[in-house]
Amino acid sequence: MSTPGVLLTWALLALLGLGLGVPGEDPLNSCCCPIVPRREWRAPVSRCTEKLQLPVRNVVVSHTAGSHCNSPALCLMQVQNVHSYHTKSLNWCDVGYNFLIGEDGLVYEGRGWDTKGDHTGVNWNPISIGISFMGNYMERSPPPRALRAAQSLLACGVAQGKLNPRYQLRGHRDVQQTLSPGDRLYEIIQTWPHYVD
Repeated sequence: MSTPGVLLTWALLALLGLGLGVPGEDPLNSCCCPIVPRREWRAPVSRCTEKLQLPVRNVVVSHTAGSHCNSPALCLMQVQNVHSYHTKSLNWCDVGYNFLIGEDGLVYEGRGWDTKGDHTGVNWNPISIGISFMGNYMERSPPPRALRAAQSLLACGVAQGKLNPRYQLRGHRDVQQTLSPGDRLYEIIQTWPHYVD
Protein backbone atom coordinates (compact mmCIF):
# COMPACT_ATOMS: atom_id res chain seq x y z
CA MET A 1 0.00 0.00 0.00
CA SER A 2 1.34 3.48 -0.84
CA THR A 3 2.27 5.89 1.93
CA PRO A 4 -0.76 8.18 1.28
CA GLY A 5 -3.03 5.11 1.40
CA VAL A 6 -1.44 3.91 4.64
CA LEU A 7 -1.78 7.36 6.20
CA LEU A 8 -5.45 7.50 5.22
CA THR A 9 -5.95 4.14 6.89
CA TRP A 10 -4.23 5.44 10.06
CA ALA A 11 -6.45 8.55 9.97
CA LEU A 12 -9.63 6.51 9.59
CA LEU A 13 -8.64 4.29 12.51
CA ALA A 14 -7.85 7.37 14.61
CA LEU A 15 -11.28 8.84 13.88
CA LEU A 16 -12.90 5.55 14.81
CA GLY A 17 -10.76 5.29 17.96
CA LEU A 18 -9.26 1.98 16.92
CA GLY A 19 -5.70 0.72 16.94
CA LEU A 20 -3.93 -0.95 14.05
CA GLY A 21 -1.88 -4.01 14.69
CA VAL A 22 1.00 -4.45 12.30
CA PRO A 23 2.07 -7.99 11.41
CA GLY A 24 5.20 -8.95 13.29
CA GLU A 25 4.86 -6.18 15.90
CA ASP A 26 4.03 -6.56 19.57
CA PRO A 27 0.34 -7.53 19.87
CA LEU A 28 -0.01 -5.09 22.78
CA ASN A 29 0.41 -2.31 20.20
CA SER A 30 -3.01 -3.23 18.78
CA CYS A 31 -4.69 -1.88 21.93
CA CYS A 32 -3.01 1.49 21.45
CA CYS A 33 -3.91 4.51 19.43
CA PRO A 34 -2.62 4.43 15.89
CA ILE A 35 1.11 5.13 16.00
CA VAL A 36 2.54 6.05 12.62
CA PRO A 37 5.90 4.26 12.55
CA ARG A 38 9.03 6.02 11.35
CA ARG A 39 9.05 4.16 8.05
CA GLU A 40 5.61 5.55 7.18
CA TRP A 41 6.74 9.15 7.50
CA ARG A 42 9.98 8.24 5.70
CA ALA A 43 12.35 8.96 8.59
CA PRO A 44 16.02 8.34 7.90
CA VAL A 45 17.79 5.76 10.04
CA SER A 46 18.39 7.22 13.48
CA ARG A 47 21.95 7.96 14.58
CA CYS A 48 20.93 7.92 18.27
CA THR A 49 22.38 5.24 20.52
CA GLU A 50 21.56 6.22 24.13
CA LYS A 51 18.79 4.12 25.62
CA LEU A 52 16.30 5.00 28.34
CA GLN A 53 16.03 2.90 31.48
CA LEU A 54 12.58 1.32 31.30
CA PRO A 55 9.99 1.69 32.60
CA VAL A 56 10.32 5.47 32.41
CA ARG A 57 8.91 7.42 35.35
CA ASN A 58 8.46 10.87 33.75
CA VAL A 59 6.64 12.32 30.75
CA VAL A 60 7.17 15.89 29.51
CA VAL A 61 4.57 17.43 27.19
CA SER A 62 5.58 20.24 24.85
CA HIS A 63 4.47 21.88 21.64
CA THR A 64 6.59 22.49 18.56
CA ALA A 65 5.39 26.15 18.49
CA GLY A 66 5.33 25.87 14.70
CA SER A 67 2.62 25.14 12.19
CA HIS A 68 -0.17 22.78 13.15
CA CYS A 69 -1.36 20.01 10.85
CA ASN A 70 -4.85 18.56 10.64
CA SER A 71 -4.53 15.91 7.93
CA PRO A 72 -2.19 12.96 7.51
CA ALA A 73 -0.55 14.54 4.46
CA LEU A 74 0.12 17.83 6.27
CA CYS A 75 1.30 16.06 9.44
CA LEU A 76 3.68 13.89 7.44
CA MET A 77 5.25 17.06 6.02
CA GLN A 78 5.31 18.72 9.44
CA VAL A 79 7.02 15.82 11.21
CA GLN A 80 9.58 15.74 8.38
CA ASN A 81 10.14 19.50 8.84
CA VAL A 82 10.70 19.07 12.58
CA HIS A 83 13.09 16.20 11.90
CA SER A 84 15.01 18.24 9.36
CA TYR A 85 15.34 21.21 11.72
CA HIS A 86 16.52 19.03 14.61
CA THR A 87 19.05 17.03 12.59
CA LYS A 88 20.33 19.65 10.14
CA SER A 89 20.09 22.93 12.05
CA LEU A 90 20.64 21.65 15.60
CA ASN A 91 22.83 18.69 14.55
CA TRP A 92 20.99 16.23 16.79
CA CYS A 93 21.12 12.50 16.05
CA ASP A 94 17.37 12.40 15.24
CA VAL A 95 14.15 14.28 15.85
CA GLY A 96 14.29 15.36 19.49
CA TYR A 97 10.93 14.00 20.67
CA ASN A 98 9.99 10.44 21.46
CA PHE A 99 6.55 11.02 19.92
CA LEU A 100 4.74 13.82 18.10
CA ILE A 101 0.98 14.36 18.12
CA GLY A 102 -0.84 15.69 15.06
CA GLU A 103 -4.19 17.44 14.94
CA ASP A 104 -5.18 14.60 12.61
CA GLY A 105 -5.49 12.44 15.74
CA LEU A 106 -2.40 10.37 15.00
CA VAL A 107 0.77 9.78 16.97
CA TYR A 108 4.00 9.96 14.97
CA GLU A 109 6.91 7.88 16.24
CA GLY A 110 10.00 9.99 16.87
CA ARG A 111 12.72 8.25 18.85
CA GLY A 112 10.14 5.86 20.29
CA TRP A 113 9.88 4.41 23.78
CA ASP A 114 13.41 3.08 24.17
CA THR A 115 15.71 5.91 23.06
CA LYS A 116 16.71 9.00 25.04
CA GLY A 117 15.33 12.19 23.50
CA ASP A 118 16.62 15.76 23.15
CA HIS A 119 13.49 17.60 24.26
CA THR A 120 13.95 18.99 27.77
CA GLY A 121 17.62 19.48 28.59
CA VAL A 122 20.38 17.40 30.11
CA ASN A 123 18.62 16.76 33.43
CA TRP A 124 15.29 15.54 32.07
CA ASN A 125 16.14 13.90 28.73
CA PRO A 126 17.66 10.76 30.33
CA ILE A 127 14.68 10.18 32.64
CA SER A 128 11.62 11.11 30.58
CA ILE A 129 9.59 10.52 27.47
CA GLY A 130 9.07 13.69 25.42
CA ILE A 131 5.70 14.09 23.70
CA SER A 132 5.25 17.16 21.53
CA PHE A 133 2.03 18.41 19.97
CA MET A 134 2.68 19.78 16.48
CA GLY A 135 1.49 23.39 16.50
CA ASN A 136 1.38 26.46 18.70
CA TYR A 137 -1.04 26.22 21.63
CA MET A 138 -0.59 29.59 23.28
CA GLU A 139 -4.01 30.85 22.18
CA ARG A 140 -5.78 27.76 20.87
CA SER A 141 -6.31 24.23 22.14
CA PRO A 142 -5.51 21.05 20.24
CA PRO A 143 -8.65 19.32 18.95
CA PRO A 144 -10.14 16.54 21.07
CA ARG A 145 -8.86 13.81 18.75
CA ALA A 146 -5.26 14.97 19.30
CA LEU A 147 -5.76 15.02 23.07
CA ARG A 148 -7.29 11.53 22.96
CA ALA A 149 -4.33 10.30 20.89
CA ALA A 150 -1.87 11.55 23.52
CA GLN A 151 -3.84 10.00 26.38
CA SER A 152 -4.09 6.71 24.51
CA LEU A 153 -0.33 6.81 23.90
CA LEU A 154 0.27 7.18 27.64
CA ALA A 155 -2.04 4.24 28.41
CA CYS A 156 -0.25 2.25 25.73
CA GLY A 157 3.13 3.01 27.32
CA VAL A 158 1.90 1.69 30.66
CA ALA A 159 0.33 -1.40 29.04
CA GLN A 160 3.58 -2.22 27.22
CA GLY A 161 5.72 -1.72 30.33
CA LYS A 162 7.50 1.29 28.81
CA LEU A 163 6.02 3.76 31.32
CA ASN A 164 5.86 3.21 35.05
CA PRO A 165 2.18 2.86 36.07
CA ARG A 166 2.81 5.72 38.53
CA TYR A 167 4.54 7.95 35.97
CA GLN A 168 4.52 11.70 36.53
CA LEU A 169 3.38 14.05 33.78
CA ARG A 170 4.70 17.60 33.49
CA GLY A 171 4.50 20.45 31.05
CA HIS A 172 7.70 21.55 29.38
CA ARG A 173 7.51 24.86 31.31
CA ASP A 174 7.52 22.92 34.59
CA VAL A 175 11.08 21.75 33.98
CA GLN A 176 12.62 24.45 31.77
CA GLN A 177 12.19 28.19 31.28
CA THR A 178 9.89 28.19 28.24
CA LEU A 179 6.33 28.99 27.20
CA SER A 180 5.90 25.42 25.93
CA PRO A 181 3.50 23.63 25.78
CA GLY A 182 1.51 26.84 25.29
CA ASP A 183 -1.03 28.35 27.69
CA ARG A 184 -4.09 26.49 26.35
CA LEU A 185 -2.47 23.05 26.19
CA TYR A 186 -0.85 23.58 29.59
CA GLU A 187 -4.27 24.27 31.15
CA ILE A 188 -5.56 21.01 29.67
CA ILE A 189 -2.72 18.71 30.76
CA GLN A 190 -2.96 20.05 34.32
CA THR A 191 -6.33 18.26 34.53
CA TRP A 192 -4.91 14.89 33.39
CA PRO A 193 -4.21 12.03 35.78
CA HIS A 194 -0.52 11.81 36.72
CA TYR A 195 0.07 15.57 36.28
CA VAL A 196 2.40 17.04 38.91
CA ASP A 197 3.78 20.57 39.09
